[in-house]
Amino acid sequence: MRPDEFHRALHLLPDPLHARALPLREYVRRNACPDCQAIADTAVLVLTAVQYDELDSAEQLLRNAERLAATHGTPCPPQPDPQRGRGRIGRWTTAATPVVAATDASWKDRAGGIAYVASDGHYGLRGRGTGWQDPTGASQVLVNELRAVDFLLSAYAEPPAGMTVLVDNAIALRWLHRWQAGEVSAMPAGYDLRQRRSAEQPTLVRLAEAVSRRPDLSFQHVKGHSGHALNEAADGLSQMARRRVGESFDVRPRAHALADAFLSDWHASLAR
Repeated sequence: MRPDEFHRALHLLPDPLHARALPLREYVRRNACPDCQAIADTAVLVLTAVQYDELDSAEQLLRNAERLAATHGTPCPPQPDPQRGRGRIGRWTTAATPVVAATDASWKDRAGGIAYVASDGHYGLRGRGTGWQDPTGASQVLVNELRAVDFLLSAYAEPPAGMTVLVDNAIALRWLHRWQAGEVSAMPAGYDLRQRRSAEQPTLVRLAEAVSRRPDLSFQHVKGHSGHALNEAADGLSQMARRRVGESFDVRPRAHALADAFLSDWHASLAR
């Protein structure tokens, strides 16, 4: 359960329990601490007990969670999960090389999503809200298109040799070509180069350096919404990730089914 889902579910609790359970929300954030996880699991069980009208059990579980939290102290900082939002469809793992992949980004209001789909079955989607270091205006869209490419390349320990990456944003494509030509210090207007808390380098700095080392990668333009199966898949996944920022639904089976359907179309088109 995500912290925002936990917070929304707190309305199930009677007022006295609600006030006591609210501070436990910070323990629900993903991190590597087993004590934090134990507190989070117990707090979620409190909500489950209330759903079944087991208020006495909920009270006991809440006391246990409070005791664990008091013993542990301040919640440990969250840690990003590099595999979050990623998947692979097994039947395409032996697809012919070189690999072809498409990336895309979706942004609306203060929520965005990035995604990729590759012909070898890899796919990924990730949503996020606006951060204080994010640029605004046209640069916001551009930066997220480029983040989607980084999201794709980081799915591999080493991106496959000769991989083709399709992007539907012509400006993003120009930046990728500039970096591949060695202009790694150039960055889009408004991109914040200050240190991030969750990574050693800003995403686009990491991407620029990675691209400059791989002249064998081919970055090509694909027209958006033109019926290209991989581009349509990446577009659909990025929109799904964006919606997931503000809505509560299990994105995993939907993402898997969508990626598999479009990959089926892609491989069928190659066989014709």
